[in-house]
Amino acid sequence: MSYIDGFVIPVPEDKRDAYREMAAMAAPIFIEHGATRVVECWGDDVPDGKVTDFRRAVQAEAGENVVFSWIVWPSKAARDAGNAKVMADPRLKDGPQEMPFDGKRLVFGGFSLLLDTGAD
Repeated sequence: MSYIDGFVIPVPEDKRDAYREMAAMAAPIFIEHGATRVVECWGDDVPDGKVTDFRRAVQAEAGENVVFSWIVWPSKAARDAGNAKVMADPRLKDGPQEMPFDGKRLVFGGFSLLLDTGAD
């Protein structure tokens, strides 16, 4: 059964390309260390809710959009081992010196798969 790391990230609209470049640089490193899929989605229909919503969850400000992303791993054990290798991988130091988003407002978590109708 797969294990999923999920993320909701506020990203300034004018840093969309920088975010995509950073994600494109990091994704192969995650794959090399055991992830089976990395998905990054730029919000284009993210409505304001009455009680809560994606924008409120990350305290998105004017001029920011929401990125919804996930990384698929074969298992939680593979994710734990893979993440340790990713964080120690020196190639990540070649990435941007400054992240194109405010990491203090990033929301993330690990999830056990409950239902998957896909055919990966």
